[in-house]
Amino acid sequence: MLSYQCIVISLFIPIISAAFAKFSIKGYNNKNPREFLGNLKGHGKRANFAQINFYETFPAFAIGVVVAHQLNASVSTIDQLAIIYVLARIGYAFFYIMDNHILRTLSWFIAFSAILGLYFISF
Repeated sequence: MLSYQCIVISLFIPIISAAFAKFSIKGYNNKNPREFLGNLKGHGKRANFAQINFYETFPAFAIGVVVAHQLNASVSTIDQLAIIYVLARIGYAFFYIMDNHILRTLSWFIAFSAILGLYFISF
């Protein structure tokens, strides 16, 4: 069940985004990371925003995978939707950091559609 592995794999997306943000400029202070991240500009700031947005979508994705399995949906379809979600979220983070709002929005929409698909494939 690749979809469960996708849940774990996707957990690294915000960690990598946060690391990029924290080390985008010299002077990262682990004593007060939120204040440091709040003062970033440019690529670092956008990497932090990508991290935050991930945490807004992840619960719906993880629960969607579990719900789809519980409702006996096709395992291959669940896996495909999970892979689409992970790839779209990687794209989202990349495009956010690179400040490409059009592709970022498209990636967000694809990931969100994959989440919706997980809830509706068993009907």
